[in-house]
Amino acid sequence: MTDDRPKTKMSREIYTVSRLNREAKLLLETALPPLWVEGEISNFARPASGHWYFTLKDSGAQVRCTMWKQATMRVRVTPRDGMQVLLRIRVSLYELRGEYQLQVEQLEEAGEGALRRRFDELKATLAAEGLFDAALKRVPPPLPRRIGIITSPTGAAIRDILHILKRRFPAIPVIIYPVPVQGVGASSHIAAALACASRRQDADVLILARGGGSLEDLWSFNEEIVARAIRDCTIPVISGVGHEIDFTIADLAADVRAPTPSGAAELVVPDRAEWLRALVGVKQTLNRAISQRLLTHGQGLQWLVGRLKRVHPQAQLRARGQRLDELEESLSNLVRRHVTERQQRLTWLAHRLDRVHPRHALATRRHYVSMLSPRLTRAVKLRLNTDQGRLAAAARTLQAVSPLATLERGYAIVQQPNGHIVRQASLLKRGEIVRIRTASGAFSATVTDTEGTVA
Repeated sequence: MTDDRPKTKMSREIYTVSRLNREAKLLLETALPPLWVEGEISNFARPASGHWYFTLKDSGAQVRCTMWKQATMRVRVTPRDGMQVLLRIRVSLYELRGEYQLQVEQLEEAGEGALRRRFDELKATLAAEGLFDAALKRVPPPLPRRIGIITSPTGAAIRDILHILKRRFPAIPVIIYPVPVQGVGASSHIAAALACASRRQDADVLILARGGGSLEDLWSFNEEIVARAIRDCTIPVISGVGHEIDFTIADLAADVRAPTPSGAAELVVPDRAEWLRALVGVKQTLNRAISQRLLTHGQGLQWLVGRLKRVHPQAQLRARGQRLDELEESLSNLVRRHVTERQQRLTWLAHRLDRVHPRHALATRRHYVSMLSPRLTRAVKLRLNTDQGRLAAAARTLQAVSPLATLERGYAIVQQPNGHIVRQASLLKRGEIVRIRTASGAFSATVTDTEGTVA
C-alpha cells in the first residue's frame, strides 16, 4: 500500500482530505453504538433506486439521514414531511462531501416507537424468565365440552368467532366473559377474566380475542399482567388478537396463537362436515366389523350348539347306555369264554390228577413191596447168619485179648486216684491210695512199700 502523505523537511504528517474523511467516518462508526433518535422528517426523497433520503430535525438542529432499500422494506408506515418518527440509527459520514449523516436501520412513528420499545423490553424480560418456553405450552382438547371466550361483547371479533363456531360445530356450548379490550384498565379486566375462568372451570379451552388495530389499540394485550394471567390460568388459552401481521405479548404467552379471532375459532373446534364424514366412515367400518363379528360368532354358536348336542346328558346317557350294552355283551362273552377255558383246563387237570392219584402209586408200591418182601427176608437172614458168624469170631478174638480174661487168670489192675493205670511200682509213693480191680470186684489199698520188678 502506497503512502499518499507528502513528506516535508521537518517530517510533519499531513492528511489529505480523503484520508481525513475516511478516518473521521471510521471514528464515528466505531465510537458510537446503534442509537434511537426521535425527530421530525423534512425534505423526504425517494428516488428510483428505492433508497430514502431525508432530514431529521427538531427545534434546535437537523441532520441528514439515509435509509437503504433493504431496510425500507420492513417499514410499516409511509414517511412524509412533518411526520414525527423514532429512528434506530448508526452514525456515519458521507466521505465525498464530508457531511455527517445518519444511516437509518428502523423507522417508526414516534408514539408507536415508544410502545415498541416497551414491547421489546417486556418481551425480553418475560422470555428471560421462561414465560414463553415451549415446555409450558398445553395442548387444547380436540373436542372441548364447553368453550370460553374472553373479549368485548360488542366487537366484531365475537361475532366472527360465534359465526365460525356455529358453522363448524354448533353443538358445543359457549361461555362469554365480557371485558373491555382497549383503554385504561382493560388489561386488568382481561387478567381478572382469565383468573375467573380458571377458578370456575366452566370451560375446557379459552379464546382470548380482539379485532385488528394499531399497536396502541392492541396495547392491553401487551401488558405484563395479562401475560402472567395467561400462564397462571389452568385452562389452555388460544390467542386471536388483531390481524395476522399483529403480534402481542399475549400471543407469546398463550398455549396456541391464531392469526385472527376467526382463526382461533377454527382452531378450537373441528369441522363438523369432516367429523360427519369421519363418523360415516367409522360407522361403515363398525358395521362391517359388527357383521363380521356376528358372522364369526354365529358360526361359533352353531359349532357350540352342535358340541352341546354331542355333550348333552341325554346324548351322553344314550352313548353310555350303548357302550354299557357293548361292555355287557363283551363281558358275557368274556365270562363264557373264561368259564369254557376253565372247564377245559379243569377237565384236563382232572385227567392229569387221576393219572397221578396216590392210589395208583400205592398199588404200584404195594406190588413192588410184595415182590421185595421175600427178597428182603432172604437177604436179612443171610446177613444175620453172616453177621452172627463174624460176631462169634470177634467174640472169640475179644475174649482172647480181653483184660477180663487176664483177670480170670488171677491178675489185677492197679489205678492211681487220677485213673492212670500203674505199670511201674516205682511210680507209687508210700501212703498213696490206689484202686485195685480183680475179676470179681475192686477194692482200695494204701501203699506201704514198693519194690522194683524185673523186666
